[in-house]
Amino acid sequence: MLKSELIEKLELENPHLSPEECERVVAIFFESITQTLEAGARVELRGFGSFTPRRRKARAARNPRTGASIAIPEKFVPFFRTAKGLARKIDNANHK
Repeated sequence: MLKSELIEKLELENPHLSPEECERVVAIFFESITQTLEAGARVELRGFGSFTPRRRKARAARNPRTGASIAIPEKFVPFFRTAKGLARKIDNANHK
């Protein structure tokens, strides 16, 4: 599902909201998650899953073209853990 499809679904299920309002709701939702992760905090969406910022250690790697060794610095990345209920629903839906 694309962000635009999510906005369309929100519009269809909430006809009292204008397309601009639906777009703003989705934008605020994603902005809030991003800002919380940037602050180093966890975002939990009950029944869906949780996002946590995770640290990846610095490491050495190789350039596949040249074979030269390069240093990859430490960085933080978002990590998503699926809620058990959602994982079960997806598994059940794909086994039918």
